[in-house]
Amino acid sequence: MSYKLFIGDYTFSSWSLRGWLMLKRFGIPFDPTLVEFDVDSVANQLSAHKPARTVPTLVTDTGDVLWDSLAIAEELATRHPEAGLWPADPSLRALARNLAAEMHCGYGALRDECPMNLGVSYSSFMPSEATLADVARIDEVWSFALEKSGGPWLCGDYSAADAMFAPIAGRIAGYGLDMSEAAQAYVDRHLSDPAFRQWRAMGEARNVRLPWYARDFDTKPWPGPAPLEAKIVETGTAENANCPYSGRPVTHLFEVQGRTFGVCNGFCQAKTVSDPAAWPQFMALMN
Repeated sequence: MSYKLFIGDYTFSSWSLRGWLMLKRFGIPFDPTLVEFDVDSVANQLSAHKPARTVPTLVTDTGDVLWDSLAIAEELATRHPEAGLWPADPSLRALARNLAAEMHCGYGALRDECPMNLGVSYSSFMPSEATLADVARIDEVWSFALEKSGGPWLCGDYSAADAMFAPIAGRIAGYGLDMSEAAQAYVDRHLSDPAFRQWRAMGEARNVRLPWYARDFDTKPWPGPAPLEAKIVETGTAENANCPYSGRPVTHLFEVQGRTFGVCNGFCQAKTVSDPAAWPQFMALMN
């Protein structure tokens, strides 16, 4: 079974992150296609897959089109029950579905005032009362779920509910919003999650800056795990002959902690340099 997933920009597209995590985090194979926000309308770029007009859009091997994140979660759970998108325990499964549905339709003030931007962290943002109310509600449901399930994710193991809330964790981190201790620990768990870090690293590698997402606030370093020291180099001898991602011969070089490695293209070079420890295939070379 082969899926095609159409996604928007890694740095800015919160709904795309949700759809991507529902496949990536649960080990379901797929081919991603990037839809450029600054080239043409999303609807025009998805014209071959009507009636989809938004990202993420999932196209199945039979040509069925799913253009809504919650619909994608439910269809994948039906097609891949072994993947565990929803908890096996009935009580936790009901909780996870409640959480995902509330995320799907709620928190409008937070979404409007704090668009996802994983390329920056603000230090001087002052939220409105409506956004503070959304944050308080998020804190409430997160704390309830974590206490009920025992963690480490909302309903025990990682579920579709966590994929739905991953961009919210990115917003809370990026805009410096205050949370309770338990809720902040949950945010930090997302920031440390390898899949989340890979998504963010790919955004850093593309280095797209869309001005309509920018906000005029003071900034600070991203609050996630500090990446290993790394840089792109033009010359040198790589320790590896073949790319850890594709297996093809090395053509692009970089250094990590003073050691030289290589990959087969510029994008993999840039994404690895952005956050080397996010990529297990690369880190296997470091051992």
